[in-house]
Amino acid sequence: MSLSVASSAPTLAPPPEIAPVGPVAPAAPLAAEPPRGVARPTVRVLHVVNGEHYSGAERVQDLLGMALPSFGYSVAFASLKPGKFGDHRRSVACPLHEVEMRGRWNLGVARRLAKLVRQEDYSLLHAHTPRSLLVAYLASRLAGVPLVYHVHSPASRDSTRRLANWSNHFLERGCANRADQLVTVSPTLTNHMRTMGVSPDKLRCVLNGVPPLTEEEARRRRKPIAPYTVAMVALFRPRKGVEVLIDALANLRSRELDVHLEAIGPFESAEYEDHIRSRVKKLGLEEHIHWTGFTDNVPAALARADALALPSLFGEGLPMVVLEAMAAGLPVVATRCEGTTEAILHRETGFLVEPGSVSQLADALEELFNGETDYPLMSLLARERHLDHFSDQAMARSLAGVYDGVLRQWAKK
Repeated sequence: MSLSVASSAPTLAPPPEIAPVGPVAPAAPLAAEPPRGVARPTVRVLHVVNGEHYSGAERVQDLLGMALPSFGYSVAFASLKPGKFGDHRRSVACPLHEVEMRGRWNLGVARRLAKLVRQEDYSLLHAHTPRSLLVAYLASRLAGVPLVYHVHSPASRDSTRRLANWSNHFLERGCANRADQLVTVSPTLTNHMRTMGVSPDKLRCVLNGVPPLTEEEARRRRKPIAPYTVAMVALFRPRKGVEVLIDALANLRSRELDVHLEAIGPFESAEYEDHIRSRVKKLGLEEHIHWTGFTDNVPAALARADALALPSLFGEGLPMVVLEAMAAGLPVVATRCEGTTEAILHRETGFLVEPGSVSQLADALEELFNGETDYPLMSLLARERHLDHFSDQAMARSLAGVYDGVLRQWAKK
């Protein structure tokens, strides 16, 4: 869901805190597969998405559209705010229906969505944001099909706007238990939803995943030499912490470390972009930061970097860009921020620092580049961890198991 932001640095402390958990928990239990040689009919699923942006959660939706057919589920999308998702998705074989929601409380769109479900014979609805959850819940009851809700990040910590956070939080809280099943992208979010009163029986964790790269795509990484390139890939908004990274870059350059920043992605608002560019100019870093804007080919962008930085202040589920960096064998320096800690093993596949700490971020990047770290080994361990835990096929297989269980329970009603 798109949220506007103020042009100044974030000052609000968004509630509530989320308790940390261990590195990786098991994904959803898999349903029994049909006997070999016995084909099962393909089930049609309609994913209800925002559609305005194409960032981490949207890449999950896109990858699921491409991967789920291998596990017996065909995917179509219904976009409530048609935009970049339709322009940049790779799942072009999946139908995309524009069911535009004209206004924040235009709930009449649920009737149009229910009509679409009946006309196209969809067996299941899958929502991805608090507002799409509300619309999809109403449509699911009108159309008589079950509903799955995907929790990509904590709604109460999505922005620095307290009112918007609480609005989304209470909307999600009010509708979550009405869904037939909830899917979270990390154990941290599973715990978070439990604290909101969601029944444990309704919660399944399906870890995000990205495709592995071929040996040709994932170049063998050796210890980098100066000038060093740090990449940050994001929809730039206050909670992503780019101000902290800019200050860390200035700190590193004051230590005479020749490091540059490749900032990849759009800004959420023109006001915030003006604020950040003014900060860069004030610090004299204009020649050392390259703003590349939006890209739909993140692996190619990461191939030009020596490290990925993710200095988020709060509000992460299980960041896709971290998994894409791991797939490419690119060491990550990130903050101890919710689901990020479940992907990165500190000092093995990357570094974890405290949110908002300029000095810790600068120190970790310096250690990565100055020879204290076995860079090639860290690169190798990152790739191995991706293959073991965070592939797109593992994600789709786990979600198909969730769908199987939901449809079995629905058939008993």
